Formats: sequence, C-alpha cells, structure tokens
Amino acid sequence: MVRLKEHKQQTEEKAIEDLPLPSRVYLPLSQHLGKICLPDVKVGDLVARGQRIASVVANVTSPVHASISGKVVAIQETPHPVLGRCKAIVIESDGEDKSRILSIRSQKEVEGLSYAEIRNIIAEYGIVGMGGAGFPTHVKLNPPKPVDTLIINGAECEPYLTADYRLMLEKAKEILLGVELAARCLGAKNVFLAVEDNKPKAIDIFRLANSSYAIKILKSAYPQGAEKQLIRNILGKEVPRGKLPFDIGVVVQNVSTCFAIYEAVYLNKPLYERVITVTGSSLANPKNLRVRLGTPFKELIAYCGPLKEGPAKIISGGPMMGIAQASDEVPVIKSTTGIVLLTAKEAKAQEEEFCIRCGACIRNCPAGLMPCIINLASEREIWSETKAYGALDCIECGICDYLCPAKRRLTQSIKRAKLEAVK
Repeated sequence: MVRLKEHKQQTEEKAIEDLPLPSRVYLPLSQHLGKICLPDVKVGDLVARGQRIASVVANVTSPVHASISGKVVAIQETPHPVLGRCKAIVIESDGEDKSRILSIRSQKEVEGLSYAEIRNIIAEYGIVGMGGAGFPTHVKLNPPKPVDTLIINGAECEPYLTADYRLMLEKAKEILLGVELAARCLGAKNVFLAVEDNKPKAIDIFRLANSSYAIKILKSAYPQGAEKQLIRNILGKEVPRGKLPFDIGVVVQNVSTCFAIYEAVYLNKPLYERVITVTGSSLANPKNLRVRLGTPFKELIAYCGPLKEGPAKIISGGPMMGIAQASDEVPVIKSTTGIVLLTAKEAKAQEEEFCIRCGACIRNCPAGLMPCIINLASEREIWSETKAYGALDCIECGICDYLCPAKRRLTQSIKRAKLEAVK
C-alpha cells in the first residue's frame, strides 16, 4: 500500500445537498454486475418514482426503478459511464415527483421479518454494492458457504472522494441499522466497522452510536478499502488466489450499501438515488450531492460550477480506479461514487518508456502479482500466460501505474488481459 495525496479537503466538510430534480433521466438497463435487465415499460407509459421499470429473471441481476415521476419518452442506446454505451429508459419529468413507495416499517415489523424476506426486499428494490463494483447485494448476503464475519467498509481510500465519509457523519444510526440487517442475513457472529484514521469524526460518531460492533481504525493508505486488503489487515487472513472472501467465511459491505439496505427494509425505498462527490480543481464549488439515478453528469457539474478552468478529463469515480469519460452526457448509475474534473496540467499524459525492471510494481502490488510480467504477456497477446500469472486477481487499483518510473500503462494492459481471459 502507498500514501497518496488525499485531495479530500475540498469536500470533506461539505454537508450532503440534494441536487434539484432533473427534467429528464437516462436509466441504463445495466447498472450492476450480472445479467442485463429488460424493460417492464414501453414508450408513452406514465411512471411514478420508485416504480420498477426494468427487470429480468436471473439470480445475479438487479432491477431498475424510476428515479422521477413522468413519461417514458424513449428506450434507446445512450452513453454509459462503465460500458461506453447501453440501452436505457428515458423518462421526462412531470415536475410532480409522485411516489409509488409503500409505507415505512416499524422496528417491530422489521424484527419479525425472516432472513429470506429481508433478502427478497433487497433484491426487489435493486440494492447493489455501492462502493463501485455494483454486485447484487441479495446474492452477496446469501453465500454458498457459512460466513461468521462481516466487515463494513468505511475506508474510502480513493483520493478526492468523501461521499461515504459524509454519509457516516450524517447517517450513522441508519447505517448501523443496515449493518444489523446484513449481519442477520449472514448469521455473522463477528462484525467489524473499518474506518481509516484520517476520519476521526466518523470514528467518534460510530463509537457514540454503536455498542455492539468492533471499530477497527486503519492507517490511511491506498488501497486500504479493497476487500482482500481489509480482510488481511483486520483479520490477518489471506483470501487464496482465485477464491472469494466467503471462501474463508467473510463478507465485506460498503457503508453506502448498508444505508441502502436500511432504506429498502425500513422505508420500503428502492435504490433510485445515491450520494456522490463532485469535485476537482476545475470546479469553483465542489460538493457532496444526493442525486437521482439517471441524471447526466453535466447537470451535477453545472450545479457545482462555475468552472474555474475547462476540465481536460472527467472521471467517473476516483482518479486511481475511476474511468475517464468521453462526454459529460453520461448518467449517474448505482455504482457511481464520484465525478472528478482534472485540469490539463493534472491530466497531462506522459509518454511510455521501456520497462527498466525496477520491480516497484511487484513490491507494491496489494494482490501479490507481477504486473510487469502480465503486461509483457498482454502486449504479446499471450493470454494463457496472463491468466497463469494471476491477471484475474488484479483489483485494478492503479498502484503499479502510479509508481512506475517508465510510466507504463500496466493497469490498462492487465484489464485487457482480464477481458480476454474470461472469453
């Protein structure tokens, strides 16, 4: 792990604001890891906020819900922050924000729910991992092997991003109710709240609000928030190569996901909005915003403006693991953690040079890989070798690129190797 400039000071003291209701949203049919959804509505249909508008019968999938009330005006290909392009349902707002959400559940009603009922609510309301992966939460809470430990990820180690931090400060009680529901589903006896030491206010709030779970204070480093690194640093256990955390009896959930679980079960609220950070030195007024899914990036950028300098690069997510966007027309989706705008000076591309075999990428790889060797095989399209050297275990953290004195685009080539390895 490495220490990075955090660049969090722009937004860490900014309370969460609600972005004004968008006039039109673009809701991709794929906002999760798994099978793409099919529309449940057609052009011309009137929909209410919270109404399911897309789904598919599959285990690993997650339905899509309307984030505003209005009229379905199109079902078409639109820009997508991860896939490039994807079919989306376009809704034009009626300005009324009418809801189809049911009444809230009392504490007694929630306590009376079975594990299966809780998981069904989470599945029906489209909850996915909100730290960036987008894996359907109902699947993660029903592992094929017994789990005795649940780790709640509040590290938020990516530079610039502070949405999880603000959520911990402002919604700690609700997060903990979501944690309790996740622990019940898993039957986990051990629960750890993992927070980096650069978030002392969040640590204090959790200490005041919580008497049941152990709080683990982690060193501020990158990529501290990666699942396998959390498990290693908290439990002293290694997830074997090719295996997943549940194989050693552990599940990791992000704090934003736990908050979404709380909203689904207690408030009967589908996942149609989320908190994200909009920041960068190009912006005059960086903020943490609660945003309706499907809202184009350009509306968030305008709300946080004016621009001090035109951005040379717009990143969905953080600067290390995020994805550079070709347009500000892409919409916010369930796994969007932030929008970072970098200036021309910050985003200046550096020319690749020959690998000097310094070994920095190997010494610092949190997954214990040899990025330079995988890169070499990837450049030569020897996919069997990239797989043999563990390309599929790469967490795409970007440390190898960051440390490489030759400015090799190692992560990019390993990503390609991963795609080829699963064909």
